[in-house]
Amino acid sequence: MGDSKRRPLAGRRSVLLGMAGLATAALAACADNGRGALPDAAGPGQMAPGSPSNGPGVVPPNGPGAGPATPPPSIAALSSEQAAAALAAKPGSGEGGSGDAGDQSPVPPSSAPALPAAIPGKPQILAEFGSLRPQEWGLHVTGVVNNSASRHVALTFDACGGPGGTGCDHKLLKSLRSLNVPATLFINSRWINANKSLAAELAADPLFELSNHGTLHLPLSVNGKSAYGIAGTANPAAVYEELMGNQALMHELTGVSPRFFRPGTAFYDDVAASMTRRLGMLPVNFTINGDGGATFAPATVAGEVAKAGAGDIVISHFNRPGAGTAEGYARALPRLLDRGVTFARLGDVLPV
Repeated sequence: MGDSKRRPLAGRRSVLLGMAGLATAALAACADNGRGALPDAAGPGQMAPGSPSNGPGVVPPNGPGAGPATPPPSIAALSSEQAAAALAAKPGSGEGGSGDAGDQSPVPPSSAPALPAAIPGKPQILAEFGSLRPQEWGLHVTGVVNNSASRHVALTFDACGGPGGTGCDHKLLKSLRSLNVPATLFINSRWINANKSLAAELAADPLFELSNHGTLHLPLSVNGKSAYGIAGTANPAAVYEELMGNQALMHELTGVSPRFFRPGTAFYDDVAASMTRRLGMLPVNFTINGDGGATFAPATVAGEVAKAGAGDIVISHFNRPGAGTAEGYARALPRLLDRGVTFARLGDVLPV
């Protein structure tokens, strides 16, 4: 059950640069501590993993949509500049990893191993990454995947947990199920702990794929950078705990280890992104911000989601039932399906 379609594909391909609406309000559903101006890019220092001067043992970034982008100098500047960088690797551009662009049905992901033996422990991770300094900070940095090479659209929904963020948008999930539209759900430890029965139910539904949204819902930084007023992880040890704390909880819940990760606020530095890969997860972001952190009105949600085309990854939220997300998707999805747009989970369209 990796894709959905109601009519033959219309051959439509959408190229999206409409990220300008992503400003201070964007991703507000994931911001529990207020907002503030974003810091400037990290200063010069030792090169991060993935840069040309790296020595052996560092996992280089690869895959669709993984590439460098200039760290944003401010919130106002990040939308168009980073969206353009992310979309430079859209399907057909010659970049990106393998996909299913020539196949109407994606290949279902293979079963994840229970406990991958190749995953290094904390001491080894700190030895490999402890002295590295980041060169990039933002939504689309080296090593983070923003789109796929597939002809399908990947819908992703975050559940952040924390004060005001432990709800579930059952209306949204009902729409996805009634239209047979698959999705990837990024869930945080705080949300899982508040909704264990529901989390188990979602894990058992083959329409959905559960992925890692962090332990404390923090921006992923090796030196404490902030996003939207939320302080990031303070050091590599904290990055490890943010990644692996929730990974262990989700393995306990589902019996498998999630393959994809997105941090709270969706901000990374390039060293933290490389650490994510080293720990067996693909760091993922998006090309389309569907609900502006669950702040958009239904009409705006419908308009943004309607822009989705081949290879796009859409971010929205399913933990804010009072937001305009469900109604916006209820309007947009039938129109997209009627146009021949098909949908798939991340595991169906991204190599790991």
